[in-house]
Amino acid sequence: MKTILLVPLLLALSWRQPRWGFYGHQLINYHAVFLLPPEMLVLYKAHINFLTEHAVDPDKRRYAVAAEGPRHYIDIDHYGRYPYDSLPRTWNAAVAKYSEDSVTKYGIVPWWIQTMLHRLTKAFSEKDQSRILKLSAELGHYIADAHVPLHACSNHNGQYTNQRGIHGFWESRVPELLAEKQWDFFIGKAVYIDKPLPFTWQRVLESAAAADSVLHLERELSKKFPPDKKYAFEERNGTLVKQYSFAYTLEYDKMLNNMAGRRMRASIFAVASFWYTAWVNAGQPDLKELTNQEFSEKDMKEFEKLNKDWLNSNGKAPGKDCD
Repeated sequence: MKTILLVPLLLALSWRQPRWGFYGHQLINYHAVFLLPPEMLVLYKAHINFLTEHAVDPDKRRYAVAAEGPRHYIDIDHYGRYPYDSLPRTWNAAVAKYSEDSVTKYGIVPWWIQTMLHRLTKAFSEKDQSRILKLSAELGHYIADAHVPLHACSNHNGQYTNQRGIHGFWESRVPELLAEKQWDFFIGKAVYIDKPLPFTWQRVLESAAAADSVLHLERELSKKFPPDKKYAFEERNGTLVKQYSFAYTLEYDKMLNNMAGRRMRASIFAVASFWYTAWVNAGQPDLKELTNQEFSEKDMKEFEKLNKDWLNSNGKAPGKDCD
């Protein structure tokens, strides 16, 4: 199980970089498969290419569906200071206190993960293979997003501190340069999550606590690097693109003590454990005996439309700008 096997596919798809970056999201779903027990591997390993490729479907959907954006983040600093006790942890209580419109405006990722977990559990119960695969791929995406510090911070792209572009730097540029060469993805095995909502909130609070370091340390590092050393030009899809240099990226990762790598490992473990939890909660159905083993014509048309909308979007999605 080596990252290098997947690198050509991932880099080919990572030229646009929303959220963890296509490379990061696909890497997380890919490695999560290998944390599953044999009873689940019989399905998940056989369809690892689908789970990898479609890990990015929620990001593609952002370019066509306005309601999709808030499912990826929570601006938790809107609710005061850490640990943000003013924000109720359950959806009904939060909506009762702030209204659904307000809660949605500032992001709903902790609660959306629970919705997706429920849907996946139902798909397992109904032994619906196509839905199991689609929901697994997408649930992995939202869980991974909850592990990104700038997904739990209103200054999500450094727009308030003259650091625009830091979002893609932390979650796309750093993994693309370092994951294959320096990061270890031998993590262990998935575990059953007895209390998914508190587990999710713990990961979100970890992200929120790390956001200040992500921003502060990049500001400090930027003072030490002249522009010609901070940036480099690389060719992507026949176009010369300005990127953070390898030296700058390496030093930033060192200052953060490999935070992006640690959060990616935590994401992989969480994704596999949520998949496993859904399967257990559904009664551990035999995954060799499933219905709807082929995607329907409707499914295929939806995949095609999603990809078409994304390709025609010119990189502009409603809501947050993380470029």
